[in-house]
Amino acid sequence: MGNRILHKVFLSAGGTGGHIFPAIAVANEIKSRFPECEILFVGAEGKMEMEKVPQAGYKIVGLPIAGLQRKLTLSNFLLPIKILKSMLKARSVVKEFQPQIAVGFGGYASGPTLRAAGTAGVPTVLQEQNSYAGMTNKLLAKKAKAICVAYEGMDAFFQKEKILLTGNPVRKDFVKLPYAQEEALVNLHFDSTKKTILIIGGSLGARAVNSAVEASLNTWLQQGFQVIWQCGKIYKANLEAKYKETSGLLLFDFIYDMALVYAAADVIVSRAGAMSVSELSLVGKPVVFMPSPNVAEDHQTKNAMALVSKHAALIVRDSEAELKLAEVVSELIQNENEISELKENIAAFARPNATSEIVDTLIEVVYGKA
Repeated sequence: MGNRILHKVFLSAGGTGGHIFPAIAVANEIKSRFPECEILFVGAEGKMEMEKVPQAGYKIVGLPIAGLQRKLTLSNFLLPIKILKSMLKARSVVKEFQPQIAVGFGGYASGPTLRAAGTAGVPTVLQEQNSYAGMTNKLLAKKAKAICVAYEGMDAFFQKEKILLTGNPVRKDFVKLPYAQEEALVNLHFDSTKKTILIIGGSLGARAVNSAVEASLNTWLQQGFQVIWQCGKIYKANLEAKYKETSGLLLFDFIYDMALVYAAADVIVSRAGAMSVSELSLVGKPVVFMPSPNVAEDHQTKNAMALVSKHAALIVRDSEAELKLAEVVSELIQNENEISELKENIAAFARPNATSEIVDTLIEVVYGKA
């Protein structure tokens, strides 16, 4: 690399874990290569990133930005003022920090941050996690030097010559799980001779997933399976009271050590957010996707279908999950041939070098091709 060093990098991401965690993975890779590099995050005041980024050890500046509410509210009338204030603050932060490059991962704050950086002559790069491009990235794409994507066919949204198919940046412990299955089950105080089903409802939990699991739970337990169920904070107390006498069940509101539960699982039921799909492709276990229908452009279904169409995963839709989930999972967990086929096919979607390739792209944008 010689003198091709990153000294100062601006990262902007926010709103959801799906934008924030890829940005943190990229920050960690930059730090591991260039320990002296100064990294500054820009987020939206009051949003999840203002907590998660400092927890990961990085500085973050908050902008007073907000999104357009679907119903008529006072905050919609205040939106132009918030955008203007955010633009002015982003400009002053760019001027003060003087980054070599600015990277946007989606979320409200990316808009003013990357606009301000571009206006000041700082090169910008985008990272799009989904198979359907987000609004902020679509608006910023024209000025971006490169756009790192996780799915084929993204030239429907972006200029073809700017697109790099890198995959989504995920934490290193998903590339190779740090636990063997038996060790993971022992750590969870589960029976290492029983098959284990893992349910992931997203960081906040999901009502439709939880209802489907409630409809399926007795069937699975009677068949001798164990269940790890991430149900979300707002549902935990109620479900805990209901199932406190139930053995073979572990309830979590949020799981911090995802690598541990991934290692323990034989079959995984999951929402199909972009980062979940990328993680699960690396983990390489059989997955039944339950895509959320309540997201913009139904992109979770599109994410899931990219794998389902190649027989790399199965799908059960919310509307039929209470009736079908128990049977689909039970049949799959006992079908060794299908398990092997799904494992082999999902591995083709794994991109273990995504984070590293994105940092290589940043160096190329700053210094030109090596």
